[in-house]
Amino acid sequence: MPTSLRLAALLAALLGLLAGTSRAEAPMRGHGGPVRALAVTADGQRALSGSFDASAILWSVEDGTALRVLRAHDGAVNAVAFLPDGGLLTGGEDGRVILWREGPEPERILATHAGPVSGLAVAPDGRRVASSSWDGSARITPLDGGPALVREGHLGNVNGVAFLPDGRLVTAGYDASVRIWPETGPPLTVPFEAPVNAVAAAPDGEIAAGAADGTLHLLRPDGTSRVRLEIGPRPVVALSLSPDGRRLGAATVGGAVAVVDRAEARVRLTLVGPGLPVWSLAFRGPDELVTGGGDRLVRRWDLATGEPIGPLAMSRPADALAAYAGDRGAEVFRACEACHTLTPDGGNRAGPTLHGVFGRRIATVPGYAYSPAFRRLDIVWTPETIARLFEIGPARFTPGTKMPEQTIGAAEDRAALVRFLEKATR
Repeated sequence: MPTSLRLAALLAALLGLLAGTSRAEAPMRGHGGPVRALAVTADGQRALSGSFDASAILWSVEDGTALRVLRAHDGAVNAVAFLPDGGLLTGGEDGRVILWREGPEPERILATHAGPVSGLAVAPDGRRVASSSWDGSARITPLDGGPALVREGHLGNVNGVAFLPDGRLVTAGYDASVRIWPETGPPLTVPFEAPVNAVAAAPDGEIAAGAADGTLHLLRPDGTSRVRLEIGPRPVVALSLSPDGRRLGAATVGGAVAVVDRAEARVRLTLVGPGLPVWSLAFRGPDELVTGGGDRLVRRWDLATGEPIGPLAMSRPADALAAYAGDRGAEVFRACEACHTLTPDGGNRAGPTLHGVFGRRIATVPGYAYSPAFRRLDIVWTPETIARLFEIGPARFTPGTKMPEQTIGAAEDRAALVRFLEKATR
């Protein structure tokens, strides 16, 4: 080969290597909404993410490229999981758990809930899948098509689910409890001081539970408490265990992730992102963590240094509520901002735009995929109906809603929210 051709080939190879390095060190971009769910394969080569944009993406972690985009859910993808045989699972706001294999279409709907799916777990034997839902239940569904086992008893949303090594099921509830279910008979109920948002089970049977008061609890397999850790003032919303069970990651809506040494029961690292909520996380081996959150990105973190792999800086969106500084109603609305826009050009997010909401009949925003139950309701949005929605909660006022269950206890806060919406949604 002539020298000039050898040099050209060498240069091309070098540029390709540099490009590959650049892709590997960049956050994974592709979702149009916050990244709600994450899972990573045992070999660390692939990741699966679910988003408020109603899609799931299968990634090559090493080079950061999207291998497949999975679209079948009518609403946010809240939970994802890998099966041992390479199958993919997604759970959505539409109440469905969908099984994917090769090809662009789902293989089948594995389970159907009456409310949004909030969590997925694969049994230690790899033959059953557990799903938790805001319909107040958890289901254990055999992959061979056998009948599902339904677990009911929580008073409200079931926010998370996990299998213990012996096959028992653990569920986390909005009713401020963790329940440990034997194969038959009633569950063991462990009470908490705040709603429990996430649960995980270690290889030795220890149970981790993350609560809305910013605490992380480590429970023995019999439900007794080993330790209670203060993670931060903001709610813990997601948990992940390293493959060897030695480290535990706890993500918060405040944007920080605590990495806990489980044996020592202490926080060894705090990963600080751009300040937006971290909704999901998964370990990639013992020394790397993958996170997803409000910035719509999937990020990688080096746990030896506590630093992100690739750039952390991002252009933050303009604060849509800056013009309402000091308005109590605007502050109350911040809990709704992730799912709803206010302006004509804001469009739909996980929830429909609120522009022009007053006087509008329920379930009539163009382009938004409402649940069938929601479309059957006979409600017109007025100051009175919006106040009532937050007084008794969406589950009671609008049965069949995809909206997270939440109430505003103080009448003055409900009134302030209504006054703000009257101004901001004209």
